[in-house]
Amino acid sequence: MASADAAQPSPSLASGSLPATPRGRPFGSPQSFSSLSLSRFSSPRASPDSSGCWWRTPLPLLGDRRIRRKRVVVGGGGSAGGGAKGWPRRRTRGILLWGGLVVFFFLMNWWMFSRLQDKPIRLRRRSPSSLSLPRSFIMEKWNIYGNGQRNTGLMFSRLLGLAAHALADADNKPEPQDLWKEPIDPSTSWKRCADQRNREHCDGRNGYILVSANGGINQQRVAICNAVAVARLLNSTLVLPLFQYSSVWKDKSQFGDIYREEHFINYLKDDIPIVKELPVELQSLDLEAIGSIVTDAEILKESKPSFYLKKILPILLKNRVVHFVGFGNRLAFDPIPFDLQRLRCRCNFHALQFVERIQETGALLIQRMRHHESHPGPLEHNLLGSFAEGLGMKGKGNIPSKYLAVHLRFEIDMAAYSMCYFGGGKDEEDELEAYRAVHFPALTLLKNTTKVPSAAFLRSEGQCPLTPEEAVLMLAALGFKRKTSIYIAGAQIYGGKLRMAAINSLYPHLTTKESLLSPSEIEPFRNFSSQLAALDFIVCAAADAFAMTDSGSQLSALVSGYRMYYGEGNLPTIRPNKRRLAGIFSKNATIEWKEFEERVRKTIKQTKQVHERPVARSVYRHPRSPECMCRVE
Repeated sequence: MASADAAQPSPSLASGSLPATPRGRPFGSPQSFSSLSLSRFSSPRASPDSSGCWWRTPLPLLGDRRIRRKRVVVGGGGSAGGGAKGWPRRRTRGILLWGGLVVFFFLMNWWMFSRLQDKPIRLRRRSPSSLSLPRSFIMEKWNIYGNGQRNTGLMFSRLLGLAAHALADADNKPEPQDLWKEPIDPSTSWKRCADQRNREHCDGRNGYILVSANGGINQQRVAICNAVAVARLLNSTLVLPLFQYSSVWKDKSQFGDIYREEHFINYLKDDIPIVKELPVELQSLDLEAIGSIVTDAEILKESKPSFYLKKILPILLKNRVVHFVGFGNRLAFDPIPFDLQRLRCRCNFHALQFVERIQETGALLIQRMRHHESHPGPLEHNLLGSFAEGLGMKGKGNIPSKYLAVHLRFEIDMAAYSMCYFGGGKDEEDELEAYRAVHFPALTLLKNTTKVPSAAFLRSEGQCPLTPEEAVLMLAALGFKRKTSIYIAGAQIYGGKLRMAAINSLYPHLTTKESLLSPSEIEPFRNFSSQLAALDFIVCAAADAFAMTDSGSQLSALVSGYRMYYGEGNLPTIRPNKRRLAGIFSKNATIEWKEFEERVRKTIKQTKQVHERPVARSVYRHPRSPECMCRVE
């Protein structure tokens, strides 16, 4: 399955900077443990001494040569003295002998009992026979973790069993009232208004802006919208963005393969001029030789508009063209002029529309998820264009039309990058370490040269990606019934069928784009991960409820923003607080299901609430702000 988020190239140590996350987020991100820095991995307050020990008991007398062993004298005479001298030695030998026997006895007992223990499940790719284990066996053994140890992290067998019973009992009970609703402040509502313009047209006379966007479809989308804003800021003409080829995703798709070029150009023509290529007289220029190429390394992340006016505009005026290579999240969200911020929103929510073949297939996926029962709204019309009208077909009235979309992010690159432990024992640790050595060499170097936090600490801090087991427990606790139709978006799950066994068992109506589409229907997209990701984007954005497992994901961020902008308060998004959930999961050995339900629901209810965009946060993720949406009192 193609990933819904594209990875960034492996981090380089040559630049002296820390690596970026597999999805383009920098180390240090609060959303997930996709960030790593020297300060974060600095030693704790209690540091080891020179011997490597964390503490040392002072034993000054043991090494004092002035202490003399007193000779024990029993009776009198030389023979008595000699006997007294040898007696402690015989006694010491006896004690050592008995001590050795006791140790041997315990070691034998330990060895015998350890041979009786169940071997741990290794969550890694194995032969087909190992993936055909009965689900009941998997559920029974899920709490056994690597190296034959128990209670080393999460014990899922008990909670999964409780969840199975709860789902069976829930068939005859009503769903929670707020399950399919977005909690909204009744005193304030918002409406879409990013399409409103209140600024003069930009003539673009200062030159041309070229952009080569890297990453996957979601990083590219952010880069496009930022490039539109920069072009307007510099009063320049934007050349239709290019997409860099990624050796990781191997997708040669360009702008016109994913987005409607003519719509993009025409919709923004009153904001900035956009052309498909440079004028002939500029095409022959050696941009590198004249200093017109600007890379991400030369621009700080989220640089202010003043940087572009001071550093980039002179180059543009001199050479008539500037080429941003690898252009990504390089424009700040605050402070920025109101009109530029609104232009970003206009680009993201209105100007970028998928090409017809993606729209048509996306409409087909939504039809099959809703069993041909749908009432298309503004969001569907934006995502699907004329194909949205086909969603109104009526089908079997007794089949529920609602569906839940889940962006399940648990790919091997994310698992390796997190440096967390997921219960697979030594096999898992070796496999992830080998992956890190190849794809994230800076991480391997950092791990070998710096004291890093333990996997248990990272999990307690909410820095580990949610596993499919944790995700399904969260959904069951929220009240989604067993018959709920669930669409899974994301790349190939690390651990394969075995890792997905629990969620498949508890929610049998689980689908993906690969299972919904016939081979001939999906074939045109098969070798294009960005186009496959566009299909996931459409189905997730249009879902009656959307759940993410990693709030730092670009796909989850853009989808949740789209739902917020077009949903009119009717499209809820479940955003887990992984740190708080980790505290709940840590009680898995003793917590009862009712308490588990209550705590999970309380946590999700708080993060499900939609608020106005915080300062300096992304307008793509948080469009509920005056620049993108208008407040209705």
